[in-house]
Amino acid sequence: MEDNKNGGYSAEGRKLRPRKKVSFENSERRSDYGHRNDNGERRNYEGGERRSYNKPYGERRSFGEDGGRRPYNGAGRKPYGAPQGPKPARGKGGRKKFEPQFDESPESGIYRMIERRPNIDAAQYSDNDYVKTPIQNEIRLNKFIANSGVCSRREADTLIQAGVVTVNGEVVTELGTKVNVLNDDVRFNGERLRGEEKVYIVMNKPKGYVTTSSDPHAGKTVMDLLKGCDTRVFPVGRLDKATTGVLMFTNDGEIAERLTHPSYDKKKIYQVILDRELSQEDYDKVLTGIELSDGEVSADELEYIDATDHRRLGIEIHSGKNRIVRRIFESLGYTVKALDRVYFAGLTKKGLNKGEWRYLTEGEVNILKMGAYV
Repeated sequence: MEDNKNGGYSAEGRKLRPRKKVSFENSERRSDYGHRNDNGERRNYEGGERRSYNKPYGERRSFGEDGGRRPYNGAGRKPYGAPQGPKPARGKGGRKKFEPQFDESPESGIYRMIERRPNIDAAQYSDNDYVKTPIQNEIRLNKFIANSGVCSRREADTLIQAGVVTVNGEVVTELGTKVNVLNDDVRFNGERLRGEEKVYIVMNKPKGYVTTSSDPHAGKTVMDLLKGCDTRVFPVGRLDKATTGVLMFTNDGEIAERLTHPSYDKKKIYQVILDRELSQEDYDKVLTGIELSDGEVSADELEYIDATDHRRLGIEIHSGKNRIVRRIFESLGYTVKALDRVYFAGLTKKGLNKGEWRYLTEGEVNILKMGAYV
């Protein structure tokens, strides 16, 4: 093969490019890291002593302050195949995601607000101390539908007028119609309704679950957490996907309406974590009233639940408007980082971990029916 100093051809007959002459004269790169000095020895960037690139394997620099080599399973390292544990949640840019935490201890400031609510011992109302309404053979059609767990009485009237309810095969649209509980065949959209046993449940709702019982496209719903409950129930009121805390379920439409309708003014207590401390001026505004797009709203009570951190508050409110607590603080320029309902119509999440639920006791149910809690 010809020398390709000035071009030429390879043994395979390919044209060779002429070699370029590279000169390092008057160039600062001669002293760069990795180049040799005048004696042919390698030099580091600062021109110091020769690095030990060519030392035998056993003479290479060891790891650790004591000169010993780092073992394979050294501090902070796990052997191959060992479980690594869950990875921390990450936000944008791969940074660790901030998850605000509530103080769940009984000494927490939020429980001072709960203790000021009327304290009724549910145990005193068990063992049939409450006189229950006797079973009637004939009741109004809307009440029968509500007792079957379909909806509230008010909503049942709408269904009746829409012509989707039949009694003994005949469509009934007249309000006030009475039916015989034992003998009449009442159907809603072709499905027969029965006087089911009433069930009352309280849950500590976790974050990430949608409060719905009928949307198949909602992803994770609170109904997925009710494993072991064979009775068809529905959530009473709503908590948005990011909100946690007390959530009630029942198939008693009458109780559900009494707990959620604005005319009953049922109290709810939330603990809130804001993105920054609430100023005294905005604190006063929340108590005196704030004008929102659907009217004015004010908190019944508001207090700092952590004396050293004014981002953490407890708020008591009776309004049942959608996302009302978040909207109050967002209207003042704050972002709600975490929201937890700790009290609803006399019910708390005491003894329940996130995602757990329990049936109400007889005494708790009787108190709800009496309306003793405001």
